[in-house]
Amino acid sequence: MLTLFNTLSRQKEVFKPIEPGKVRMYVCGMTVYDYCHLGHARMIVVFDMVSRWLRAAGYDLTYVRNITDIDDKIIRRAAENNEPIEALTGRFIAAMDEDFERLGALKPDHEPRATAYVPGMIAMIEQLIAKGKAYPASNGDVYYAVREFKGYGKLSGKSLDDLRAGERVDVDPYKRDPLDFVLWKSAKLGEPSWPSPWGEGRPGWHIECSVMSEQLLGEHFDIHGGGADLQFPHHENEIAQSEGAHDHPFVNYWLHNGFIRVDNEKMSKSLGNFFTIREVLEKYDAEVVRFFILRAHYRSPLNYSDAHLDDAKGSLTRLYTALKNVPVTGEVKVDWDAPQSQCFKAAMDDDFNTVEAMAVLFELAGEVNRTHSVELAAQLKALGGVLGLLQRDPVAFLQDGVAGEAGLSAEAIEALIQARKDARAAKNWAESDRIRDELHNSGVILEDGAQGTTWRRA
Repeated sequence: MLTLFNTLSRQKEVFKPIEPGKVRMYVCGMTVYDYCHLGHARMIVVFDMVSRWLRAAGYDLTYVRNITDIDDKIIRRAAENNEPIEALTGRFIAAMDEDFERLGALKPDHEPRATAYVPGMIAMIEQLIAKGKAYPASNGDVYYAVREFKGYGKLSGKSLDDLRAGERVDVDPYKRDPLDFVLWKSAKLGEPSWPSPWGEGRPGWHIECSVMSEQLLGEHFDIHGGGADLQFPHHENEIAQSEGAHDHPFVNYWLHNGFIRVDNEKMSKSLGNFFTIREVLEKYDAEVVRFFILRAHYRSPLNYSDAHLDDAKGSLTRLYTALKNVPVTGEVKVDWDAPQSQCFKAAMDDDFNTVEAMAVLFELAGEVNRTHSVELAAQLKALGGVLGLLQRDPVAFLQDGVAGEAGLSAEAIEALIQARKDARAAKNWAESDRIRDELHNSGVILEDGAQGTTWRRA
């Protein structure tokens, strides 16, 4: 029985889809004006894991993750670069796709772009105005009147009075209340715009997700996800828009992943303490990064450092070493009746507890090392595959270096191993030891066995 921690209720709940056997899930994606950083990687990997588990659990999942391709930051960056907005967003969408593919994230079923849904956004704004939830201002903007929506604050747990007292709100003489937020922005010189009943302009950020999710998943769907930073105001505003327009619940379960932290501060572009995915992948194998993200519970903070990634690399190496020692060939499938699989399933059904699920993988690896059971090795590989791990050739993983990483090439290593073999055949033990030490100092570990000498990178 799958349980989820629902941000809306602030407790774990048994998951009951609206339509039995089917799940509709929307996740807020990227605003494409720069390269994605490791905080984005966590969100992508977490909800890739969620989607994989829902499918492994037998649900028919429709997964939507949007792309914001019109936004203040995008407009500003394109102007700074003196390039068309479409060129900027196209370039960073391509980079985003490449980064996410390297991290093992499967493509969502739908990946809508905001600019394709502007007519629907205009229609929803008209609905909100007709219901008294929004108002056009004299400057050509349209605002949502938060005090006209009685449920405002239910996701974040913030009351309007608390928000008024504690939040910094920009002074805007055109708003009826400082907490009101923009649904439609009037056109500014040189910016892209669309025709609307309120004049030329473009949509605000929050309205896009209400409209794209409705058009692809319906007015009421099962799961909405994103980073914890989106809980307020973005997701709070989505609820106000969608429920204000339709007068019924918007989403049943809200899931939010925790932050990645550097020196106890949230990793973010605004703080300047972020590392792009590309920078991290210059130093670490992409599967190591995925493993690093998944071995923590998705809701907990995750501390980033080279030491933590080095430890993740060592842990993943242990799993691949077990598979190298007991090779598995052909396609593998999970035996869900096996006791280890039952433990794995119980962990994942408990709010996607990858910490406990990973523990099952290491228990299996220990049993594989002890028994040399091909059946257990196949189970280890199959369960790893549920998390998007352990699907590479073990020898290739253990021998692969990271692009740009200093060290000996595979060809140079093999040549030195052959030279060491020749020295041993000639009983030149000193030369054999010298070559072994040279390889060790270069980060290469030799393993002598009955079938000859194999190697892996330290």
